[in-house]
Amino acid sequence: MINYTWKIKNLWTKTIDGQQDYVVIAAYDVTGVDGTFSSSLSNTAQFSTASVSEFVPYADLTEEIVLGWIQSELGENGVLSITACIEGQIESQKNPPVSPEITPLPWS
Repeated sequence: MINYTWKIKNLWTKTIDGQQDYVVIAAYDVTGVDGTFSSSLSNTAQFSTASVSEFVPYADLTEEIVLGWIQSELGENGVLSITACIEGQIESQKNPPVSPEITPLPWS
Protein backbone atom coordinates (compact mmCIF):
# COMPACT_ATOMS: atom_id res chain seq x y z
CA MET A 1 0.00 0.00 0.00
CA ILE A 2 1.35 3.40 -0.97
CA ASN A 3 1.33 6.16 1.64
CA TYR A 4 1.19 9.65 0.13
CA THR A 5 2.57 12.80 1.73
CA TRP A 6 1.79 16.27 0.40
CA LYS A 7 4.22 19.02 1.41
CA ILE A 8 4.33 22.76 0.67
CA LYS A 9 7.79 23.92 -0.43
CA ASN A 10 7.33 27.65 -1.16
CA LEU A 11 4.66 30.33 -1.29
CA TRP A 12 4.58 33.43 -3.49
CA THR A 13 2.48 36.37 -2.34
CA LYS A 14 1.40 39.82 -3.46
CA THR A 15 -0.92 42.58 -2.33
CA ILE A 16 -4.39 42.40 -3.87
CA ASP A 17 -7.27 44.77 -3.05
CA GLY A 18 -5.36 46.14 -0.07
CA GLN A 19 -4.82 42.67 1.44
CA GLN A 20 -1.14 42.02 2.02
CA ASP A 21 0.58 38.69 1.51
CA TYR A 22 -2.17 37.11 -0.57
CA VAL A 23 -0.89 33.69 -1.70
CA VAL A 24 -0.96 33.50 -5.50
CA ILE A 25 1.39 30.54 -6.13
CA ALA A 26 2.30 27.51 -4.02
CA ALA A 27 5.05 25.02 -4.83
CA TYR A 28 4.41 21.52 -3.51
CA ASP A 29 5.76 17.98 -3.52
CA VAL A 30 3.78 14.75 -3.39
CA THR A 31 5.73 11.70 -2.24
CA GLY A 32 4.53 8.12 -2.32
CA VAL A 33 6.20 5.41 -0.23
CA ASP A 34 5.56 1.68 -0.46
CA GLY A 35 7.99 -0.18 1.78
CA THR A 36 11.47 0.52 0.43
CA PHE A 37 10.16 2.03 -2.83
CA SER A 38 9.36 5.71 -3.23
CA SER A 39 8.67 8.33 -5.85
CA SER A 40 7.74 11.99 -5.82
CA LEU A 41 6.41 14.73 -8.05
CA SER A 42 6.87 18.48 -7.71
CA ASN A 43 4.56 21.11 -9.11
CA THR A 44 3.06 24.54 -8.52
CA ALA A 45 -0.50 25.72 -8.16
CA GLN A 46 -1.70 29.20 -9.03
CA PHE A 47 -4.58 30.85 -7.24
CA SER A 48 -6.78 33.71 -8.37
CA THR A 49 -8.60 36.04 -6.04
CA ALA A 50 -11.77 34.12 -6.92
CA SER A 51 -10.33 30.72 -5.96
CA VAL A 52 -10.29 31.39 -2.22
CA SER A 53 -13.58 32.65 -0.90
CA GLU A 54 -12.25 34.26 2.26
CA PHE A 55 -8.91 35.94 2.79
CA VAL A 56 -6.76 34.22 5.42
CA PRO A 57 -3.98 36.41 6.84
CA TYR A 58 -0.58 35.01 5.91
CA ALA A 59 0.38 34.63 9.58
CA ASP A 60 -2.73 32.47 10.14
CA LEU A 61 -2.11 30.07 7.25
CA THR A 62 -1.37 26.43 7.93
CA GLU A 63 0.01 23.83 5.57
CA GLU A 64 -3.36 22.05 5.70
CA ILE A 65 -5.19 25.19 4.51
CA VAL A 66 -2.86 25.68 1.53
CA LEU A 67 -2.93 21.96 0.66
CA GLY A 68 -6.73 22.17 0.69
CA TRP A 69 -6.55 25.04 -1.82
CA ILE A 70 -4.19 23.04 -4.04
CA GLN A 71 -6.31 19.90 -3.98
CA SER A 72 -9.43 21.97 -4.62
CA GLU A 73 -7.75 23.59 -7.66
CA LEU A 74 -6.65 20.16 -8.93
CA GLY A 75 -10.05 18.59 -8.41
CA GLU A 76 -10.59 14.90 -7.78
CA ASN A 77 -9.28 13.89 -11.21
CA GLY A 78 -6.11 15.96 -10.79
CA VAL A 79 -5.34 14.39 -7.41
CA LEU A 80 -6.00 10.91 -8.84
CA SER A 81 -3.73 11.66 -11.79
CA ILE A 82 -0.84 12.61 -9.48
CA THR A 83 -1.23 9.53 -7.28
CA ALA A 84 -1.58 7.26 -10.34
CA CYS A 85 1.65 8.65 -11.80
CA ILE A 86 3.51 8.04 -8.54
CA GLU A 87 1.98 4.56 -8.30
CA GLY A 88 3.21 3.79 -11.82
CA GLN A 89 6.73 4.96 -11.00
CA ILE A 90 6.82 2.80 -7.88
CA GLU A 91 5.49 -0.19 -9.82
CA SER A 92 8.30 0.29 -12.37
CA GLN A 93 10.81 0.19 -9.51
CA LYS A 94 9.30 -3.03 -8.17
CA ASN A 95 9.06 -4.66 -11.60
CA PRO A 96 11.56 -2.94 -13.90
CA PRO A 97 10.63 -3.13 -17.56
CA VAL A 98 12.76 -5.48 -19.62
CA SER A 99 15.15 -3.51 -21.81
CA PRO A 100 16.05 -4.79 -25.23
CA GLU A 101 19.68 -5.74 -25.75
CA ILE A 102 21.90 -6.01 -28.75
CA THR A 103 22.18 -9.64 -29.84
CA PRO A 104 24.92 -10.89 -32.17
CA LEU A 105 23.71 -11.55 -35.67
CA PRO A 106 22.97 -15.23 -36.17
CA TRP A 107 24.92 -15.40 -39.44
CA SER A 108 28.17 -13.93 -38.10
